[in-house]
Amino acid sequence: MRRPQYGPGVIDDDGYFGEKIAAGYDDSAADMFSPDVVDPAVDLLAELAGDGAALELGIGTGRIALPLSGRGVPVHGIDMSRAMVDRLRTKPGGDAVEVTIGDFATTRVAGDFSLAYLVFNTIDNLTTQDAQVDCFRNAAAHLRPGGCFVVEVGVPDLRRLPPGQSAVPFHISDTQWAFDTYDVATQAMSSHYVTIVDGRAEHWSIPFRYVWPAELDLMARLAGLRLRERWESWTREPFTSESGKHVSVWEKPAG
Repeated sequence: MRRPQYGPGVIDDDGYFGEKIAAGYDDSAADMFSPDVVDPAVDLLAELAGDGAALELGIGTGRIALPLSGRGVPVHGIDMSRAMVDRLRTKPGGDAVEVTIGDFATTRVAGDFSLAYLVFNTIDNLTTQDAQVDCFRNAAAHLRPGGCFVVEVGVPDLRRLPPGQSAVPFHISDTQWAFDTYDVATQAMSSHYVTIVDGRAEHWSIPFRYVWPAELDLMARLAGLRLRERWESWTREPFTSESGKHVSVWEKPAG
């Protein structure tokens, strides 16, 4: 699972997810909006939410929040990008989803939630271990006893790195080349895009921090959560050493 394909010049007052990204985000990630991708995620999240409310960290343009809300689950979102949230507001059902603008690692909202969740590698947008730990603590603080925190994220592609190489390509076309670079000492990574515009090459990159399943489990423990389930996908295939991503569910102990 990859990030959407972006062009250069996308940083503005909303950081890396400002107006220029928001304007084309849904089209650039069109495969992630297809029913065969969205429906299994919404099915599982609705099941975990039960009769409670859900909190989406990094709600974006509402790819998951809107259909989940349409299932009758009250959804509140947190996102730093006003431009992305503005796109959510223009969609059918957008007025039924409450959104707070802020850093999802630390921003608190009122309410009692049976579910908190992060999808599509969004945990990696927090570029330090401290921020990722804060995110787990923030999610746990919003959950009622017995509630669940769900994260969907890729497994780092380090097995594709031969000795001495730090880059892995993931998109090649006539007008754009895209690749990830890794620093295995710090777990820092960046996605780089080289795009041909009017015959000239322009480069843009966005930083991430990759994180291992076992490291996420430790973050969960620090936040008072315990691992309940881990699957390869939303349709609950077993997670194995060959899995390219995982959907993990941590639970806040009852009582």
